[in-house]
Amino acid sequence: MKLDRRHFLTAALSGGVAAALAPSASPAQVAPVQTSARIVIIGAGAAGTALANRLVRRLDGAQITVIDPRQTHLYQPGLTLVATGLKPPSYVESNTASWLPKGVTWLPEYVAAVDAEAKTVATESGEVVPYDWLVVAPGLMLDHDAIEGFSLDMVGQNGIGALYAGPDYAARTWAAASRFTEEGGTGLFTRPETEMKCAGAPLKHAFLIDDIARRAGNASRMNMVYAAPQGSLFGVPIVAEKVRMLFEDRGIDTMMKRTLTAIDASAKRATFATEAGPEEVDYDYIHIIPPQRAPEFVRQSGLSWADRWTDQGWVECDMHTLRHLRYPDIFALGDVAGVPKGKTAASVKWQVPVVEDHLVAAIEGQEGTASYDGYTSCPMITRIGRAMLVEFDYNNNLVPSFPGLIAPLEELWISWLMKEVALKATYNAMLRGRA
Repeated sequence: MKLDRRHFLTAALSGGVAAALAPSASPAQVAPVQTSARIVIIGAGAAGTALANRLVRRLDGAQITVIDPRQTHLYQPGLTLVATGLKPPSYVESNTASWLPKGVTWLPEYVAAVDAEAKTVATESGEVVPYDWLVVAPGLMLDHDAIEGFSLDMVGQNGIGALYAGPDYAARTWAAASRFTEEGGTGLFTRPETEMKCAGAPLKHAFLIDDIARRAGNASRMNMVYAAPQGSLFGVPIVAEKVRMLFEDRGIDTMMKRTLTAIDASAKRATFATEAGPEEVDYDYIHIIPPQRAPEFVRQSGLSWADRWTDQGWVECDMHTLRHLRYPDIFALGDVAGVPKGKTAASVKWQVPVVEDHLVAAIEGQEGTASYDGYTSCPMITRIGRAMLVEFDYNNNLVPSFPGLIAPLEELWISWLMKEVALKATYNAMLRGRA
């Protein structure tokens, strides 16, 4: 039977993923460390779940407790696809319990406080959990209240989108965005002034909505505008320039150094803070990404940086080991970690083994050797069927995983296929502690 190009590359990519996940000189082949250590992991998202699965294989006798109230696990990289009608909401949803390993205690509650001196975690029900080692991986909070006049019940109506809020809101976003691609008008695509998870997501949404409108023959009816508080389109200069060129080629305008502060939903008007004062812009469609911050308990428990990101509260930690600088028995993982880069699922893949290495070494009374270099990956979708596989480190160096095969700044079909097919398989393997 003759395979078409899609099936051939899908098989090739699946094989590549399988090869990448095959057992090697990994912790799974090392004799488990005997210990009675009490380890508490706050968060059952990508970071917390992946670490829990790895630790149960590395440690024998450890008491591992995962605290997270969420019954549904979200594959967050897929929300962009749901918000453009390319995937159903179910694509990003699974059961939290199905990913957690046997031998781990799951406490489905919200954390109220951490007492780093007493080494305890208190839940909102009043339960107090003692620990010897703590891993803080609760993700981050979306501060929708920071946008005056906006509430989540508006999403999907009056031209308002907000894909970050979850699969239902991503689907509602598509309901509003699809009408915009058919009817035309002015579309505003925003991002927050704070650090954020997957900084490429607002760019992807703008690219995809523009492409969908073009495919419908409505490009001439669209006025696409990307508005951001920053002075550049992306944190890595060479990528920012590439995006600028693509925007220019496709007629997507930019409004830089503008921070969304309010909307008037009935008038379809957005207000931005600028250096010259408030600026109002009328829209037909607006995509809102609110400021993003650490959960309140992180800040109230004194785990945050005192001299940076003070309005956001990210956990103070060493950028290479992810170990807390004042409390050596605490580690940070994922979105909540106060490091210069790394708020993507791909970053978690490289952060988790580092925390595992240092945590297990510390239990043995030794020093870990693993180091996180800020690896961050963004499959930058630029149109349906095309993407750029952008990978970089703390120093903004491009660090391609497939040099000679996938050019990081080229719009390639294979990069799109990796996002659409291979990425979720790799993500799922990561959750199991196998990648």
